[in-house]
Amino acid sequence: MGKLVLTSFVTLDGVYQAPGGPQEDTRDGFEQGGWIWPYADDDFRRFVEEVFQRVGAFLLGRRTYEIFAGFWPKVTDADDLIASQLNTMPKYVASASLTDPGWSGTTVISGDLAKEVTALKENIDGELQVHGSGALARSLLNLGLVDTVHLLTFPVVLGAGRRLFAEGTVPTTFRHTGGRITSKGVSIQTYDLAGSPDYGSFEPPENA
Repeated sequence: MGKLVLTSFVTLDGVYQAPGGPQEDTRDGFEQGGWIWPYADDDFRRFVEEVFQRVGAFLLGRRTYEIFAGFWPKVTDADDLIASQLNTMPKYVASASLTDPGWSGTTVISGDLAKEVTALKENIDGELQVHGSGALARSLLNLGLVDTVHLLTFPVVLGAGRRLFAEGTVPTTFRHTGGRITSKGVSIQTYDLAGSPDYGSFEPPENA
């Protein structure tokens, strides 16, 4: 059985929208796309390649899928691990509207998300990886289907944009399992799902 692993890029104020380029996602008038570019270095690339070495299949939201499908099939360098994995490994797209995906190896899932993703996890070897796909990621987190989160926090505040952990997210706790900081200050932290939060108080007991 595989496990579902989410890799997400966020700013210090939690924005995930359009990390890769100005035109990647302009919803809500967002004009600050491409904010990860100044922080790309060998440490960042090394971590992403480590993640891609463990993939068994990809699970993507429609927007991220279309961004990837418009770029990665054009990368034909056999030594590019990321391109090779994306172009050859199975890809699943959670979409109710996509009917004819053109990227080889793609399957559309449009039914019950919990049921279909659970079945995928049970039938793949390696990791079922979600990259980006913010709306899908939130749904999977709220359903308790995510096993591991790689959260890459970039040292920039945008003040606008769609946030990964938006209001209404199901309260969840995670167990920290590893981390590093890149040469350009990107915090890469890995967490495993741990369950629901515990609550307490620093107030002294009434009879103390």
